[in-house]
Amino acid sequence: MKRSVTLAQFLLAPLILFAQSNQRLSVFLDCSNTRCDRQFIMTELSVIDYSMDRIASDVHILLTSQRSGSDGREYQIIMYGQRNFGHIRDTLNFAVQPMATDVERREAIVNYLKLGLVPFIISNSQQELIAIDYTEKEELSTENATEDPWNYWVFRVGGNGRVNLDQNYTNTRIGGNFRASRVTDKKKFFVIAWGQKNKSTYTYEEDGVTEKTIVNNNDYGFRNFFVWSLGEKWAYGYTIGFNSDSFSNLESQYYVSPSIEYNFFPYKDVNNKLLTLRYGVGFGRNNYQDTTIYNKINEGITAQYLSLASEFNQKFGVIEIGMKYQHFYHDLGLNNLSFDAQFEIRITGNLSVDIYLYGALVHDQIYLARGDASAEDVLTRVRELESSFEFNTWFGINYRFGSRINNFVNPRFGSRGI
Repeated sequence: MKRSVTLAQFLLAPLILFAQSNQRLSVFLDCSNTRCDRQFIMTELSVIDYSMDRIASDVHILLTSQRSGSDGREYQIIMYGQRNFGHIRDTLNFAVQPMATDVERREAIVNYLKLGLVPFIISNSQQELIAIDYTEKEELSTENATEDPWNYWVFRVGGNGRVNLDQNYTNTRIGGNFRASRVTDKKKFFVIAWGQKNKSTYTYEEDGVTEKTIVNNNDYGFRNFFVWSLGEKWAYGYTIGFNSDSFSNLESQYYVSPSIEYNFFPYKDVNNKLLTLRYGVGFGRNNYQDTTIYNKINEGITAQYLSLASEFNQKFGVIEIGMKYQHFYHDLGLNNLSFDAQFEIRITGNLSVDIYLYGALVHDQIYLARGDASAEDVLTRVRELESSFEFNTWFGINYRFGSRINNFVNPRFGSRGI
């Protein structure tokens, strides 16, 4: 019978806490990369001070998570000691089951936060705040640890709908999707099927006559990809699929694309850092609804692409940068170069910057329908139009001043008030 050691509680009598208030740890809780219930954490872990300034805190706690193959969550908590605790650093990893409720998820996070804070509590000469409990747990028995009646298969079925309307405009959208996946430490298998129907009606006056324009756009298809692990840094995979998209003039598109990927860091470090280089080739056939600008009603296509992706979750914030280049074999001038970046950076303890950028040089719209677009086509977006570039951006800057500590929880009137 296995026995597990868990931290039962940190909380002691309020008199003891107030008597030692000058020795309380100052903790900066960083959940910017995953969801956490800060109110619950602050309520359950009330023996520390919650600092709003990461640089001035004694401990910087970075909480990150990744979705597991079973649709659960793999969490990682990194405890960075600072100032007088700079000699302490620890990392805890734990999993939460896919069907876990929010209550179970937040309780697991709090339990592991308590465990991770033990060395800091001891180093701060507050050992009396710690109580240890030895608890037997039958479910940890090795006989049942790896049994899975579904053999790691996960299925999802979903549907969605939307209606927007006013006196001049009506838009309805209905869609559905199905997903099946099986993920182990060596292989990943996904199948995704989707369908979406979008209808927009525009009503307007022209020369005293009421006119009505109806735009229908449908999009449906499926995609399957399979990935094999080739060690700690290499992986091989393929994608096959079918797609139909009236907006992009595609009656049907079939494709297959094998690819190989190299990660400059071991995959096990994905919560903290990821830098991958991927190369792939693609083979497909397009059938168009209308003749394209290249006088094609159908054609076979071959292409190759190279992409670089990075993600770093560190004390100073989160950085994600990606770049991809793709071109068709039969004409190198038909290419696409895209770049995207997302930054959530803390410049100082009080100043932070958020930036999102996406840009692309587009020279591969071989599917565009031939013929000039009318003003109605442009305004209603009934079809995709030629463009040599795309660009989107979002940015923000925040500066906080005032009290550096806030340990109070007050849920009255919710988070937004009246």
